[in-house]
Amino acid sequence: MLRYTLMRLGIFVGCLVVVWGLVYAGVFPRGLGDSNGMWILLLSLLISAPISYVALRKERDRASVQVAGRVERMKANLEANRGQEDGADDTARAQGQTS
Repeated sequence: MLRYTLMRLGIFVGCLVVVWGLVYAGVFPRGLGDSNGMWILLLSLLISAPISYVALRKERDRASVQVAGRVERMKANLEANRGQEDGADDTARAQGQTS
């Protein structure tokens, strides 16, 4: 999961550098007033999203398998804990009824 996040961040930073260079060179228009930084960030995000979607498909699938495995393990642990609590409650009730 960390690998996918770092790869996604790398693509964004690469797009940010390219867009900044293109805006600085005058290829892309500058933002209005003080909004130039926000313009560059938004344009970089807009460009990096589809690139990440296509380029990181396999890595995203691997990350989703890892997340799904963690969720399944957490569900199993939660169910095991529930079973232990139910057993303890049943034992306490049984002792309370016989006393």
